[in-house]
Amino acid sequence: MAGADEMYDPTRHPDLRAWLAAREGAHAVWAARTSFGGVLDFSPASLTILDDLVRETADSMEEITDRRMTPFVQGAIWYVGEVFCRHKGMVWKYIPDLVSGQLEPFFDAGAETSAFDHPCVGAPGDPDSYVYPLNALRRILLTEDEVGDKVDDSLLSIFADPFGEDDEDDDEEMDPSAGWG
Repeated sequence: MAGADEMYDPTRHPDLRAWLAAREGAHAVWAARTSFGGVLDFSPASLTILDDLVRETADSMEEITDRRMTPFVQGAIWYVGEVFCRHKGMVWKYIPDLVSGQLEPFFDAGAETSAFDHPCVGAPGDPDSYVYPLNALRRILLTEDEVGDKVDDSLLSIFADPFGEDDEDDDEEMDPSAGWG
């Protein structure tokens, strides 16, 4: 693992740049293999098609994780990230682990995956904003959360609210009388 220093630019990691170039070069073939090449146009609406394709390909989060090095999942990761970049003004990033400060090996096929072995997208210049496309693909296959509540995420719903801000009111102070008639 390479250490990340203060001058590290998460948008310029050589493995990230090589992966992005490879994915862009492979996109036309990837899209054609899905049989939806003509409608996978990087529009937010096209995420619905990819959502269906992912659900046809895998039944669980673990299955997507296990298949993360396959051409289909690699193409899907890149596609999701590109839609966010093109329509949300985000950029691709490869960020160090928040606890250790270390960069995990990029898409380390031989190791157990962590949240940080693959690229993310986020607001330029904001180290605290990021969305992992692989995790978005995993999340759409989740049917219930850790407490058993039903989850019904889609790639389009994640795109609409990438940082889950609708569910969080961290900045709002609770009114103790609210809801008590």
